[in-house]
Amino acid sequence: QVQLVESGGGLVQAGGSLRLSCAASGRTFSSYPMGWFRQAPGKEREFVAVISTSGGSTNYADNVKGRFTISRDNAKNTVYLQMNSLKPEDTAVYYCAAGSSLLTYYTHRFDYWGQGTQVTVSS
Repeated sequence: QVQLVESGGGLVQAGGSLRLSCAASGRTFSSYPMGWFRQAPGKEREFVAVISTSGGSTNYADNVKGRFTISRDNAKNTVYLQMNSLKPEDTAVYYCAAGSSLLTYYTHRFDYWGQGTQVTVSS
């Protein structure tokens, strides 16, 4: 079982930056592919980014590519999402997720979820 706690959300103006953090419990954090998703009001949850267990591979949704960066620190059991050049359409609740299979990196089917952190981008 993995418990995930997100932090770092808030209100920012368009063009600004935020860094989200997700702290994970457990001693096997380094064995989980990790991801970020988001859900805007009235919309379905959507994939944002995924990172491999070592951090050597990453993948992004097209609408955040070049603006967002996912990274991880396995010594700290933490995954990050650096968000730059934020747009009003990035407003959403952002969720951290962990996958119990290496295939999660490709399938985006995650098993454990955090409670989410709100990001609001004003125009």
